[in-house]
Amino acid sequence: MSQHVRVAVIGAGFGGLGTAIRLKQEGIDDFVVLERADAVGGTWQINDYPGAQCDVPSLIYSYSFAPNPDWSRLYPLQSELKDYMHRCAVEHDVLPHVRFCTEVTDASWDDDAQLWHIATSTGDLTAQVLVGAIGPFSSPAVPDIPGLDTFAGTVFHSQGWNHDHDLRGERIGVIGTGASAVQFIPQVQPQVGHLTVFQRTPTWILPHPDRPVGAITRALYRRVPGAQHAARKAWELTFEALVPGFIHEPRLQKPLELMGRALLRRQVKDPELRRRLTPTYAVGCKRPTFSNAYYPALAADNATVVTDGIVEITERGVVTADGTEYALDTIILGTGFRMTDHPGFDLIHGRGGASIGDVWREGEMAAYLGTAVHDFPNLFLILGPNSGVYTSAVITIEDQVHYIIEALREMEKAGLASLEVTAEAQDEFLEWVDKGLSRSVFLTGGCRSYYLSSTGRNFTHYPGFSAGFRARTSKVDLAHYAVRRTVKEGVRA
Repeated sequence: MSQHVRVAVIGAGFGGLGTAIRLKQEGIDDFVVLERADAVGGTWQINDYPGAQCDVPSLIYSYSFAPNPDWSRLYPLQSELKDYMHRCAVEHDVLPHVRFCTEVTDASWDDDAQLWHIATSTGDLTAQVLVGAIGPFSSPAVPDIPGLDTFAGTVFHSQGWNHDHDLRGERIGVIGTGASAVQFIPQVQPQVGHLTVFQRTPTWILPHPDRPVGAITRALYRRVPGAQHAARKAWELTFEALVPGFIHEPRLQKPLELMGRALLRRQVKDPELRRRLTPTYAVGCKRPTFSNAYYPALAADNATVVTDGIVEITERGVVTADGTEYALDTIILGTGFRMTDHPGFDLIHGRGGASIGDVWREGEMAAYLGTAVHDFPNLFLILGPNSGVYTSAVITIEDQVHYIIEALREMEKAGLASLEVTAEAQDEFLEWVDKGLSRSVFLTGGCRSYYLSSTGRNFTHYPGFSAGFRARTSKVDLAHYAVRRTVKEGVRA
């Protein structure tokens, strides 16, 4: 007989742990967290490549209810984030609820029984409510390049960094120049024989404001928690100030562009290399990246930047459109993550049997408040479509978790077996989002990015301030939901 829980959570990253902790705080112990890895951390457990670091300050990339006065740097390192999350899990006593090394293989809604049937690698269970906290940066995107599987050397993606492989003295090829590559390239370049970076589109690189957090500041945060809270609020407001430029008037991004151009001029003296590294789109159209070491690494004597497209990969190396073959010993893929086609979407099946992946492939990636999906009763997503604000993903997560707790309260108060967002509410939200983003830099900045679906729709961002998202997720309006009060009877609120 399979286990039954009130809430099942998929993933033990920031979203899953945040949900678990809030459930505990609410007095709900009847839940389980299903995690395929052997430790908590999510993105920060699996992405451990050299130089891995968050591009959001630690003061806002952490739980508001668990401030850490001892961050070593203004921008947290991967190892510190992983340790912080483990500490939060221990201090809030949620580790006993986590099933490690447990892969979810299917989650299907049973409309008759009004519950979720969940199959995993360590046994099956049922749940009244399912929370999908699978994370947007958990499934690597491997490019479909002819011949990749014939390469005689070593190949690995940045997410699955091969720490046992010695890169010293080798001829290394890096495919991709996104955020991860910008971080690991400066770590790799000094130790390799030659580094060849295959760049499809240059990235806007801005000066990195990271610095160590001094002992005096850490002591102040420990002794006066209000000081750290005030600093957190100041950082939130700083990032919120970027919203008008991102959403309403991209010309406001011009100072950032000038900063990026000045950094490039200062660090890259070769005019031809500088031309190759200069973006032709607006700052913010693609994800901007911070680094003080990326340009010097590419300008080093043992580095080459190739902008001709890759035609194929042979046993010996990479062949580009101009016919050149670059002999390599190791290829590192810095090609990002599967955003629109995350395999986790195909594991969750709603009423009628279609998966979220099926529904989103046939239409648009859509979720009401980035959290609830029509035809998927009692399912809540963390960091779902159009939930991205401009401060920190952790701030979005806390607002969504609050919304989930509110939904559970409403279900208990009204004796509901299930609630499902209506198609009307979801469509109205989608229309409001698209209108709000119509003038944004993501759509008018002259680029294609992972923010956009195959149809060109921005499925990533929320069209406003995080305070607005918090207000909209502060309470569950049952007028936006169809509800079932019992297993047998259907009632619309």
